[in-house]
Amino acid sequence: MRVFVTGGTGFVGQQLVAALVARGDRVTVLSRSTARARQTLGDEVDCIEGNSALGGDWQQQVSGHDAVVNLAGQAIGGKRWNARYKQILTDSRVETTRYVAEALEAASERPKVLVSASGTDYYPFDVDLDAAGLADLEDDVAVTESARPGDSFLARLCRSWEAEAMCAVALGVRVVCMRSGVVLGDQGPLQQMAKPFRFLLGGKLGKGRQWFSWIHLDDAVAGYVFALDRSDVTGAVNLVAPGAVRNVELTRALAKALHRPAIMPVPTFALKLALGEFHEYLVHGRRVVPEVLVDAGFEFRYPDIAVALASVYG
Repeated sequence: MRVFVTGGTGFVGQQLVAALVARGDRVTVLSRSTARARQTLGDEVDCIEGNSALGGDWQQQVSGHDAVVNLAGQAIGGKRWNARYKQILTDSRVETTRYVAEALEAASERPKVLVSASGTDYYPFDVDLDAAGLADLEDDVAVTESARPGDSFLARLCRSWEAEAMCAVALGVRVVCMRSGVVLGDQGPLQQMAKPFRFLLGGKLGKGRQWFSWIHLDDAVAGYVFALDRSDVTGAVNLVAPGAVRNVELTRALAKALHRPAIMPVPTFALKLALGEFHEYLVHGRRVVPEVLVDAGFEFRYPDIAVALASVYG
């Protein structure tokens, strides 16, 4: 299979490209710096230069591939948001996906499938589920792919992101939108989460009851490969482990994996003071379940948070 990848030098992208190459696929990666991409990904990968958030000559290179994986997007967490940064978050996802869809439309040899990233922030926060007609927080509702979208900034971003990808359906392209939870690996969000524990400052966030939907990096990569290969998988897919946990459970598991105490809870007001609007995504969550993947027979290597964290930290 010939696979065109945006975001191939990112946290998930690097591992996905390696997995595709290892199984014999021919991979083309779009990067702003082909020299850096080759250094990161190796000589077996074809690298072309271009900015995924801008149209350009790179769009012509999509033709002739069997599949496209769209992973591009500016990192979301860890800092206060302002209007400019929120626009960067939006453009790096929505504009990129729009240009990918345009490339598919113009392709003389059109790829058969587009697997595009999205996020579980598509759904309402747990405290908003009752207002969305789903359930009360105390019911521990399982959020499947059929759930309604939320109305937070990231929920609206995910809707726009997916809408651009779904434009390719009219072209006869199978489209899969991977609504990913927090990906756990030796890079990425987990390293930011672990920092306080390393300094003996770890603890639950807010009340600790908020749901945390996650997936191990290996399972995330396998999920993308599964979506590429399975012609019966279409539309939204929750890319999460079946074992969502509350923040307090995550805190205990992370403390155990790091051999550190978890005795310094962080109150909601402190998170709001430090992170502004972004703090809402730390003190609220939702119990997302991978209904489509499970029904399609996908097997998770790491369904349990303790086992997943033990794998990351050895």
